[in-house]
Amino acid sequence: MRHAYITGSAGFIGFYLSELLLQEGWSVTVLDGLTDYYDVRLKQRRLQMLGQHENFHSITAMLEDEAAVMESVAQAKPDVIVHLAAQAGVRYSLENPRAYIESNVLGTFNLMEAARVHGVAHLMMASTSSVYGANTQMTFHRSSRKKGYGILSRAGGPDTIC
Repeated sequence: MRHAYITGSAGFIGFYLSELLLQEGWSVTVLDGLTDYYDVRLKQRRLQMLGQHENFHSITAMLEDEAAVMESVAQAKPDVIVHLAAQAGVRYSLENPRAYIESNVLGTFNLMEAARVHGVAHLMMASTSSVYGANTQMTFHRSSRKKGYGILSRAGGPDTIC
């Protein structure tokens, strides 16, 4: 049985990806911080729904917690990691950039290190809209990246696949 480790699994895309893989016979371990940027009750309900599958394992932890990430990847022994978790909200990133650095940069680094240390064959990372850094225009568009990517883009890049 193939095993996937998915971050951000209580979010929209993570939930549906986890559900699809479980239906296709995969074993799925998910890690989500259940932060309150979006409705936590919705996230908890999604995890409850996934929990009805026999081959589903859920971990509540933050990506910034290096020990939790390292240990959970070691225990899961995944064939693939799909990294969908990120601190969301472009405007909030302007108010609290440290939250973005800790979650999106340090958290992604911790996950990449865990994949390297534990010999995970595949790591797929999806980007957050927060990568559109040095843009003074408050309506953000994908084409705005031409003005400069910003630190998150340079750390992981939009749509990075390793």
